[in-house]
Amino acid sequence: MPSWVVSEDVLTAVSVRRATAEDLPRVVELLQQLSIDSEQREDLGPPLPQRYYDMLAIIDADPNNDLLVAVLQGKVVGTFQLTIIPSMRRGGIHTAEIEAVVVDERVRGQRVGEAMMRWAIDEARRRGCDNVHLTSNRARTDAHRFYERLGFRKTHEGLRLSLS
Repeated sequence: MPSWVVSEDVLTAVSVRRATAEDLPRVVELLQQLSIDSEQREDLGPPLPQRYYDMLAIIDADPNNDLLVAVLQGKVVGTFQLTIIPSMRRGGIHTAEIEAVVVDERVRGQRVGEAMMRWAIDEARRRGCDNVHLTSNRARTDAHRFYERLGFRKTHEGLRLSLS
């Protein structure tokens, strides 16, 4: 998967690339910003617990799964996961699922999220997907407005069953 600049203007250049093991502490730090309830945040060391490195190895081994980072001025400022799901629906289609989207609170409003989503949409097209799905916590109303500005529509009601 190429690392390429998706949004560039006089002040910023955002690139999207696959996350590496060296990126993981920053990725996990960003993911903690998604926690609506601060009690859900865990102590991450250092060192970062091995389970994160193990999960990255699983993701990297799956050709339909990518953990990605957005880089701005040499720093990881965003992350998301892109999963391509083969489906029997409509005679056999591929759907892209985007999840765990987070842009560092300090750079929100600088079009980093837009660059990430444009990249993900382009990659989904390149990989033959018919549509792109994403989920977002109901409490993240600003995020919902952001996704709707990019053309996403609320079409389904999501449900979850916790197994742990």
